[in-house]
Amino acid sequence: MVDIATFRQIALSFPEVTEQPHFHRAAFRVKKGIFTTLDEAAGQANVKLSEIDQNVFSSFDRSVIFPIPNKWGKQGWTTIDLDKVHVDMLTDALSTAYQHIISKNKK
Repeated sequence: MVDIATFRQIALSFPEVTEQPHFHRAAFRVKKGIFTTLDEAAGQANVKLSEIDQNVFSSFDRSVIFPIPNKWGKQGWTTIDLDKVHVDMLTDALSTAYQHIISKNKK
């Protein structure tokens, strides 16, 4: 289990990350791109992954990490249940999402 404070600490630990409101969620951005959002009320985060990374993380346990079940999921947006995820897995997913946005914005 990962609490909200720990999630924020990890998300904000990457270089140049800012936290800004995004509808009813907090969005964590780097280079104008959102790499993760946090829904405190639901205890969930969404991360932006490549299709391959989404498949890898989702294969771990679909009750913990799973594609959003709509067009956003097909674009790589993946939900993480903070009540079920281990901190190491969350850190890996956030790092992967961060790197995905950094690499997209270099082009």
